[in-house]
Amino acid sequence: MRAPETDVEGYLTDPADWSEDWAAEQARKLGIELNDDHWAALRYMRAFLDEHQVAPDARFVMRHLTDTRGAGRNRLFELFPYGYAGQACKLAGMRRPRTWSTG
Repeated sequence: MRAPETDVEGYLTDPADWSEDWAAEQARKLGIELNDDHWAALRYMRAFLDEHQVAPDARFVMRHLTDTRGAGRNRLFELFPYGYAGQACKLAGMRRPRTWSTG
């Protein structure tokens, strides 16, 4: 099986190529050990993308983690310390955002 194609920064060129195995491997490369909170965020982001055809704004993911995991507002940035766009979006298989609001 061929690995999904990524751009020079490691973002998937086709978000449909995403899989949890791919995300786990990329997380290892970034030095992130994915836990239940990481997966809650990533799965939410994928569901949002499937439904809306656009990546969710960080504030939606923060709200999801608060509502479903009891996490505080900063939990998203604890999970992905090098940024929502740079780590969370990459691991969720999103294309690289041009500009980004962090909520």
